[in-house]
Amino acid sequence: MQGLHLTGDLFDCTCAAACLIDPDGLRDYCLTAVRDAGLTPVADLFHRFPGSAGVTGIVLLAESHMAVHTWPETMGVTLDIYVCNFGADNSAKAHALRKAMSTFFSPSHSRMQALQRGEKP
Repeated sequence: MQGLHLTGDLFDCTCAAACLIDPDGLRDYCLTAVRDAGLTPVADLFHRFPGSAGVTGIVLLAESHMAVHTWPETMGVTLDIYVCNFGADNSAKAHALRKAMSTFFSPSHSRMQALQRGEKP
């Protein structure tokens, strides 16, 4: 159960506003970014909330998962990327995915965190 959990809080994103409200476009980009990072998507679900609210999406990975949540009213995004490192170290792939997602949304500023999961005490 050893792995790497990356999070990103992206503020004042300068991407097109449509990137934060179009579940199909966001899904397509996320699946491309996942594959480009060398990770393996096995399922996904993207949901747009009513009105001008944002999108929540998740891509289930053979290596674990990626989730994205958008707030178009503030041009904000949160990212959650977790990869297990049981059979191989997928850390570099997780970092590549987080970088690709951050580049796509182009935040004015962000807060990134990394947590090693499942390490033995």
